[in-house]
Amino acid sequence: MRVALFQPDIAGNVGTIIRTAACLGAGVDLIEPMGFAWSDRALARAGMDYADGAVVARHADWAAFEAQVATRLILFTTRAQARYDTVSFAPDDILLFGSEGAGAPDFVHARADILARIPMRAGMRSLNLAVSAGIALAEALRQTKGFPE
Repeated sequence: MRVALFQPDIAGNVGTIIRTAACLGAGVDLIEPMGFAWSDRALARAGMDYADGAVVARHADWAAFEAQVATRLILFTTRAQARYDTVSFAPDDILLFGSEGAGAPDFVHARADILARIPMRAGMRSLNLAVSAGIALAEALRQTKGFPE
């Protein structure tokens, strides 16, 4: 199981996702450009000392990422009809998220194998990226019995 972030904007969110992935045994793909420098202190602060335990791959752009994808891409988007808890996850799925500010562009939506959404109360725009990734990863690991023991 991997979590992929398309052009993330906020270092603290990325650090939190790296920490979560390290703790739960998932990989992380970062699709550049990112809205912050890799050396940003907020990234280190949020990730704490968990970065060494994470498998992180940085991709120069969408094309570089897509060239390495050999499994299903499940895009989490507010534009999806299907709820995330109705998706049947597989152990090698890639859980893909758009940027905090812009989400994922149409070409990313078109490439995704499945579009999924996390339901929210009416009138709410979106959840925090790190929270969304944690919710999605927990459900995917629960279904696939992929949680570490």
